[in-house]
Amino acid sequence: MNELNGYDFEDLEVGMSATFAKTITEADIVLFAAASGDNNAVHINEEFAQTTMFKGRIAHGMLSASVISAAIAGRLPGPGTVYLGQNLRFKAPVRPGDTVHATVSVKELNAQKRRVELNTVCTVRGKVVIDGDAVVMPTSRSVAVAPGDR
Repeated sequence: MNELNGYDFEDLEVGMSATFAKTITEADIVLFAAASGDNNAVHINEEFAQTTMFKGRIAHGMLSASVISAAIAGRLPGPGTVYLGQNLRFKAPVRPGDTVHATVSVKELNAQKRRVELNTVCTVRGKVVIDGDAVVMPTSRSVAVAPGDR
């Protein structure tokens, strides 16, 4: 592992995994609503949210999914990684105060394109709340990839 750039492509192996955890706070939800413009009442209005199937406020799905990005950028492959794509399936709500554990696992390596396919799963108290997969381009000790090859 390169301390400044995380794992280079050449260091990765299928099956490697890492986890990052974050507690979703009231401030996170309010700031995400302001930054994204997503002011859906199910996220910001408890009285309204009580009338929904969730019976209370829930965090934005994309806020919860952003913990995956933190796992990729900070853990595996780590700093310097370029995010190319992400598929998400939302399975259960995340509520204010929940701690989201995002685990990323190397599923496939494409040496020709220097791409990594990752399984991505978020859990709260052991329950899957989001699952999906991502494609990323980590750093490499070999020649740089031209922008048109991304």
